[in-house]
Amino acid sequence: MSIWAAILGVGLIAGIFLTPVFWLMYGGFYTFFVFVSGLVAVPAGHLGRRRGKRLGGVDRGAALLGIVTGWLLILFSLLVVLAYIGLLAGLAVLTDSAS
Repeated sequence: MSIWAAILGVGLIAGIFLTPVFWLMYGGFYTFFVFVSGLVAVPAGHLGRRRGKRLGGVDRGAALLGIVTGWLLILFSLLVVLAYIGLLAGLAVLTDSAS
């Protein structure tokens, strides 16, 4: 489960960068789904690590990858939100100084 959430999040990041027009139209949705994918990947990865420990180490690496990727997705989505806020603040300053 965690690996699928991580793959979905990485795919959404690729979608943001590969399709700038869609990002301008639907960037908020992409960013929200990246954040949600990260929120799903982290706990599912922890559950997978615990289950792998009980089963003798089966798929513990994949669960760790889900945890790490999930945290990176959360960080990326927060950075995108901060960049968007900075863009809006910069545009506000520019329009205020022009008038």
